Amino acid sequence: MKSGYVVLCAMICVLISGCTEKESAMKPDLLPSAGHYARGFEKTVVLNLSCKYLLFLPEGYGKEEQKWPLMLFLHGAGERGENLELVKKHGPAKIVGRRKDFPFVVVSPQCPAEQWWTEKIDVLINLLDEIQSSYDVDAERTYLTGLSMGGYGTWALASAYPERFAAIAPICGGGKPFLARRLRDVPTWAFHGAKDNLVPVQESEQMVEAVKRSGGDARLTVYPDAGHDSWTATYNNEQLYDWLLSHRKKQKK
Repeated sequence: MKSGYVVLCAMICVLISGCTEKESAMKPDLLPSAGHYARGFEKTVVLNLSCKYLLFLPEGYGKEEQKWPLMLFLHGAGERGENLELVKKHGPAKIVGRRKDFPFVVVSPQCPAEQWWTEKIDVLINLLDEIQSSYDVDAERTYLTGLSMGGYGTWALASAYPERFAAIAPICGGGKPFLARRLRDVPTWAFHGAKDNLVPVQESEQMVEAVKRSGGDARLTVYPDAGHDSWTATYNNEQLYDWLLSHRKKQKK
């Protein structure tokens, strides 16, 4: 009986020891003492990305084999939420309601309430991937524009993925000047109202000057009598669309 008890205890010890060793193997290597160590970290994260958006296909789309210019339009803070009709309040998403011949495929995503385009870079670039793979659009003539919050989003998205856009037109927004060097190969035309009391005109001035210092092609139009609404005059100006269409994405050598 005593012999059997000893064997049983020994088996339990072996099992406990095995579990301890297994648990230890599952944990990161323990460092033996205080010191400054080089370590590494790797983890696979699965993201669920989604958004609602408006899609405009111009007259003639699908009738002939051709690739259409693509415009990604980012609305302002007032159009956030779940009601896509809000996105039609300003800009290209409004214009296409009366201009069926607007010469772009236009994608107008909606940002959720209380969120910002600068937080949605992953969503926007994956939406762009989806549109480019699903519709007859020209990846070499992909343009980005946005107003106010969307102006900030335009600067941010273009800075993160400059190789994706042939030209950009941020309106009454701002960005991070230290990232402007990334935009030196992206033609930029910014717009702002001199009397804007929500987003100071200096926000656009700083970005445009930073791009120019980096050797980029950037210009700024300031409306001397305009307040925050510098987008109505901008999007009603046919020269903007002619300017966008005059650019193709630069090919890598």
